[in-house]
Amino acid sequence: MTSRYRVEYALKTHKRDELIEWIKGLLAVPFVLHGDIEKYDRQLAGHDIDESKLEIVEKRVEKTLQTRYLEVFEDVEKLIEDTILLDEVHKDPHHVARSRLRQLVPTVGKFFTKLPLREAFLIEDKKRLISRRNLVSPSFNDIRSILNTAQVLALTNNTSGSKVRLMTFDGDVTLYEDGKNLSLDSPLVSCLVRLLANDLYVAVVTAAGYPGHQGALSYQSRLNGLIEQLKTSTALSDRQKNNFLIMGGESNYLFRYDSKIGGLRFIDGDEWYLPLMRSWDQSKILETMDVCHEHIVHLQKKFRLDDDAKTKIIRKERSLGIIPVEGYKISREILEEMVLSVLARLNEVLFLQKSQGIHLFHKTNEELPEPSGQMEDHDIRACAFNGGADVWVDIGDKSLGVAALQQYLYSTSTRKDKKLISHSESLHIGDQFASVGANDFKARLSACTVWISSPRETEEILEELIANLESEAYLQSKR
Repeated sequence: MTSRYRVEYALKTHKRDELIEWIKGLLAVPFVLHGDIEKYDRQLAGHDIDESKLEIVEKRVEKTLQTRYLEVFEDVEKLIEDTILLDEVHKDPHHVARSRLRQLVPTVGKFFTKLPLREAFLIEDKKRLISRRNLVSPSFNDIRSILNTAQVLALTNNTSGSKVRLMTFDGDVTLYEDGKNLSLDSPLVSCLVRLLANDLYVAVVTAAGYPGHQGALSYQSRLNGLIEQLKTSTALSDRQKNNFLIMGGESNYLFRYDSKIGGLRFIDGDEWYLPLMRSWDQSKILETMDVCHEHIVHLQKKFRLDDDAKTKIIRKERSLGIIPVEGYKISREILEEMVLSVLARLNEVLFLQKSQGIHLFHKTNEELPEPSGQMEDHDIRACAFNGGADVWVDIGDKSLGVAALQQYLYSTSTRKDKKLISHSESLHIGDQFASVGANDFKARLSACTVWISSPRETEEILEELIANLESEAYLQSKR
């Protein structure tokens, strides 16, 4: 039974996705009007239930609901296509057109591919039996799964103009359980190897930040199962093995697998920093970290966490966090309070530095009012997020991390026909896509995304994606 706490927590605005909630509302109408609940209840209430008649009623209701749901997804699909077309009219890549969909859901950002929602719904309906339900309407998770499947179909469908080339993943809760490591017996190891075998670039884009050459050993420990598999695999060529990378600290440290040394090699920032990142003033970075550090110390005292047996504050080169000591747990409400407070303080300092307008409470196309004067390209970006057990602040964010990978892989490619990996050819899979206090959210600015809630869901979506990649139709389309 769902507790009152969970219901209230789920209703918090910063924990909801407005597009999913909007679609959920659209689907509630046919569910209420065509679910035929009253007749269903009367059938069940009778003492002598005719199973054959009941089955006929259930099939009729299921067919009606499925038809109505399909109509909704077809209309949403068209609205998304119209939004894409309007965005393409403007040459400015940062321009967000005022489409019909954005008038209905103002927080909707850019779509990099069309989404075959009708086809995705039919696939998920078979798994989740959405149309067969008469008492429970289509849920948030139902719609999230449909959007995930639609995105995978868009990137692997042989009739689609976009083909996935770069796969990026969050670490905790996506590839392995929170705080754990990717072990050799994890089914996701074989999934990642199969992606590499299909000549895709595979990268882990994680908040975990281990700088320098010594950091390679730390990441190898976290991803030990995959690293060991790459060392011993005979199914992959050296070139395919070298297509595995790690972007650490959101967008601060890059590592690449090197088949010659059988491990990760640290890539110096001069080889991959984006022009925006190269121009950052180190004094502003230090100022941002100092202000956030001071504020976290204040919050630690405010919530009586300044006991050595409760929490400790960790400061690294470009990250800062408050974590519980072993045996102590920070309550969810306090974590939420701290991350929202840190975000507000971080927003203030970035604004005072004439930030680039990235509002850290931002909902895709809502920005801070511009300070007087022109926005500067060298203003830094930063993010803060709730890690589930701790709170962290990082310089940079995952939109920069993914974009840097796209640029680096282009610049280091030896193919004669090389071309930059586009947003529509990149897919980021993660678990943190709430609009505030979640660090995967920013990846939506640089790649298509899939929102999962566990490593098991990651495995399921990868099995589906790989099956599509290895289908004969897809292979022929690549020739």
